[in-house]
Amino acid sequence: MHGLGNDFVVVDARVRDFDVSPERASRIADRKRGIGCDQLIILRDCKNADVFMEIWNADGSRVGACGNATRCVGMRLLDETGQPAVSIKTDAGLLKATHAPNGISVNMGLAHTQWDCIPLAHPMDTDSADFTYGGLSAPGCVNMGNPHAVFFVEDAEEAPIESLGPKIETHTLFPERANVSVASIKDGILRLRVWERGAGITEACGSAACASVVAASRKGLINRHATVRLDGGDLDISWLEDGTVEMAGPATLVYAGECDL
Repeated sequence: MHGLGNDFVVVDARVRDFDVSPERASRIADRKRGIGCDQLIILRDCKNADVFMEIWNADGSRVGACGNATRCVGMRLLDETGQPAVSIKTDAGLLKATHAPNGISVNMGLAHTQWDCIPLAHPMDTDSADFTYGGLSAPGCVNMGNPHAVFFVEDAEEAPIESLGPKIETHTLFPERANVSVASIKDGILRLRVWERGAGITEACGSAACASVVAASRKGLINRHATVRLDGGDLDISWLEDGTVEMAGPATLVYAGECDL
């Protein structure tokens, strides 16, 4: 499946148990020697939700949240159950998915902006963090189930995210590493490019889109809502008054089958 080109291998372990390790996840994600994906998603039975969603990055690291994968899994469950809404439990919390005019809508939960919840290595203002690297400075730092640093620039198309992303991701300021984004705002559209922690450049990152709207709102650049334009397409993001973030956009099934992995 994919959400705006951010692609996933989704294994339904409710049907047959599936053991996974960092090594196995990275082998499956390998685009030359495996199936190939940005993230490996495992669906498991869950007592207090419709499903538990386990998320593994292409480098074999496990993460708590993935917005595009949540929309994809939400679409599958909505089609499977016929229900108006489904619940998806992740390491980051319980998420709800429903149908939306432009695809699937997911509430991604609370946006955390305290320095120790992101986390950062030491206390600082997180709406304009005291951090500069390679010409990028003063990121808005947000945790959306995973840590994000969003740098606002004149033109996101021109920012060297490919070279700076991996260096900022692993900087000592971010003890759990970070998703690194560059953003610019023009004609009401928030243009975003993302280096994902453990995956590299991806065509779209749902949690980064959520984080960018929170960061832009805290800087006074927008008013809690924006169309976020990623390399793979657009997401509709709203930072609600209760502190949670709503994301809506397309989800696509590419193919399905059975195999011994």
